[in-house]
Amino acid sequence: MRPLLLGVLGCSLVLTVQSMYSAGDDVVELSPSNFNREVIQSDSLWLVEFYAPWCGHCQNLAPDWKKAATALKGIVKVGAVDADQHKSLGGQYGVRGFPTIKIFGANKHKPEEYQGGRSSQAIVDGAMNALRSLVKDRLSGKSGGSGYSKQSGGGGSSSGGNTKDVVELTDDNFDKMVLESDDVWLVEFFAPWCGHCKNLEPEWAAAATAVKEQTKGKVRLGAVDATVHQGLSSRYGIRGFPTIKVFRKGEEPEDYQGGRSRGDIIERALDLFSDNAPPPELLEILNEDILKKTCEDSQLCIIAVLPHILDTGAAGRNGYLEVMIKMAEKYKKKMWGWLWTEAGAQMELEASLGIGGFGYPAMAAINTRKMKFALLRGSFSETGIHEFLRELSVGRGSTATLGGGAMPKIHAVEAWDGKDGQLPEEDDYDLSDVDLDDDFEKDEL
Repeated sequence: MRPLLLGVLGCSLVLTVQSMYSAGDDVVELSPSNFNREVIQSDSLWLVEFYAPWCGHCQNLAPDWKKAATALKGIVKVGAVDADQHKSLGGQYGVRGFPTIKIFGANKHKPEEYQGGRSSQAIVDGAMNALRSLVKDRLSGKSGGSGYSKQSGGGGSSSGGNTKDVVELTDDNFDKMVLESDDVWLVEFFAPWCGHCKNLEPEWAAAATAVKEQTKGKVRLGAVDATVHQGLSSRYGIRGFPTIKVFRKGEEPEDYQGGRSRGDIIERALDLFSDNAPPPELLEILNEDILKKTCEDSQLCIIAVLPHILDTGAAGRNGYLEVMIKMAEKYKKKMWGWLWTEAGAQMELEASLGIGGFGYPAMAAINTRKMKFALLRGSFSETGIHEFLRELSVGRGSTATLGGGAMPKIHAVEAWDGKDGQLPEEDDYDLSDVDLDDDFEKDEL
């Protein structure tokens, strides 16, 4: 009976030691399952104790830690991690002894060591000093909280990239943002302490901005802190940092195999965009708005002036349009604008391009930002147009300044109805109204 009683007492003592903080305390119990949500994603200042239940100094600190938590309630968050049970959290923040207290302030990924005394008053004083420092930083414009840019300790990069276009992905938003999206995603899995990740950050940020603009948001760049969102890291088998994966709706993710410069990343993103994007729409120039919007939104505007419908009929015109549609598909990665008009419908446009009312079909490529254009000199065929556009793509080819140095006046016209043209009807005369006999008699006289 005596050994059984000692065993029960022993279990009670162990349970007592392990329950240093309870739900009734103002100390928040932290673990890997809630640390990111409670601390890292919070805008609040946190004081976090890493302890071991068997540690005598930790047991001595507990009453003062609880008292400080109550005094700071609603002002500063006070938490505790059983680092003996949750060794991964302790290891992540370099905990080597117990108790260790860390202050999670402006940069949640780089907490500061608490160096003050262990009484409740000293803890409160240390917390208030840290809070004043945090408020002062925010007043001076330094950002708080956490995010992708925090891996380098700032809100942007020193190499020109702005992390605002890198989407911060988490366990909570990943499925909705990425897997359920029709957009293509390049996702970087990083660790804040990883040197290669810090080197990649400005390149990733600069690429994110360029890709967003050039694909009109159809290709997105995101980032996952894999040390915090371990569920995502485990799901996709992340073993090293940085790891980049490509996500397309309905397909298994694939590893990114390209280079790590912004140019390499942008090139791969545009390839992904062209693989998934529909070809640009071929529009008839019906008014000034169509020309302006299409050309201003594109680096180059490809304009064809097709023969009059009476010269080609519907079949001939559709043949020309089919050639243009194939070329738009071939060069869709360039995101150029594609337009056409009928000969004689936009005479000012023809004059500014030096087409001059003959030589149809004709084609010009216009850069409205520079007010420069180039004319197709070869045949209006897939081969001829391909040669023309390929020369432009590599910066070759003869260019001229748009006539007048500005976009010409555009007239509002009716859209082609898709049918053959008809000659205009002439006025009919009823010859019965003319008295030919009288006229002939007078002539005879």
